[in-house]
Amino acid sequence: MKTKSEGFVFDKNVKWETVGDGLTRKVLAYDGQIMLVRVCFKKGAVGSQHAHYHSQTSYVVSGKFEVTLGKESKILTAGDSFYVEPDLIHGAICLEEGELIDVFSPHRSDFLKQ
Repeated sequence: MKTKSEGFVFDKNVKWETVGDGLTRKVLAYDGQIMLVRVCFKKGAVGSQHAHYHSQTSYVVSGKFEVTLGKESKILTAGDSFYVEPDLIHGAICLEEGELIDVFSPHRSDFLKQ
């Protein structure tokens, strides 16, 4: 398994991966300590409630999302962001088609092809 990306990563050279109904992602730049991921949601797509040991920050590029962190939910739109501490249950519902940029530390080895 590859454990780091090239120094320069060109979006046009990275293929979209379908990861759920109405959800696609591109794993961009990463090494063992950090990972940048682009995620596109169709309206109504759900990032199911889950938890992981990674720290995560996410930036809303476009669209409208109902994001749940633990027991609290908020509506986020373009320019907003959120932080997910390790092991916190979280998820998102896409209210208007959009895109998130996710950053994980350490990298999500489960996102990498074997």
